[in-house]
Amino acid sequence: MRLSDPTTWLEADTAIAIDEHPDLGQVRVRQWLDLHFYRAAEQRVNLILVERMNPMSNGQPFPPLWLAWVGERTLPLETVWFKYLRRFGVDHWYRLAKQRLHWTLPNLRTPEQSERWSDLMPLMSWQLWLARELVVENILPWQSANINLTPGRVAQSMLSVLVDLGTPAKMPKHRGKSPGWEKGKARTKAPYYPTVKKRVSRRKKSSRLAV
Repeated sequence: MRLSDPTTWLEADTAIAIDEHPDLGQVRVRQWLDLHFYRAAEQRVNLILVERMNPMSNGQPFPPLWLAWVGERTLPLETVWFKYLRRFGVDHWYRLAKQRLHWTLPNLRTPEQSERWSDLMPLMSWQLWLARELVVENILPWQSANINLTPGRVAQSMLSVLVDLGTPAKMPKHRGKSPGWEKGKARTKAPYYPTVKKRVSRRKKSSRLAV
């Protein structure tokens, strides 16, 4: 099946039609089961085509939306296509986790440390959500007041809540002279992992062929 050529499409396994969606109007959804990509014969995927039947304001048809579902259990076709509209919230959360919560900032050495750090991202997101009505908004000079605080604005204003909650950690010790590294204790280098390269550039490939 070539997605750009309807003459190569197989007959859909399932198809539904939504007469009047409140936001999208008339919608037709088709699904092909147990397909695979040309270079991944072992990976089974379900292909879903979403079409808006009503034209745009300029009279042109809406471009089709192709979705690929990979998983052991398939959701009902009536709901799985509409769940894709929630990708905007997911994309914004990934941006918040990477930029504001510093998800990809630390250089962790082991996969276990990376998994534990990743597990903290949803917990911190829930804390920001629950604290949105408790914080006093801290506005920066170039920002305007906002009634509905975003997670980034809540994180910006969390200092007042943290001061009220306190911390179970002990007070830091006074600065003194460090004892330094113990004599006779061996120093071991951190493990080195080579960089995983997805593909070879054309320049390198041509030079190898030339050799």
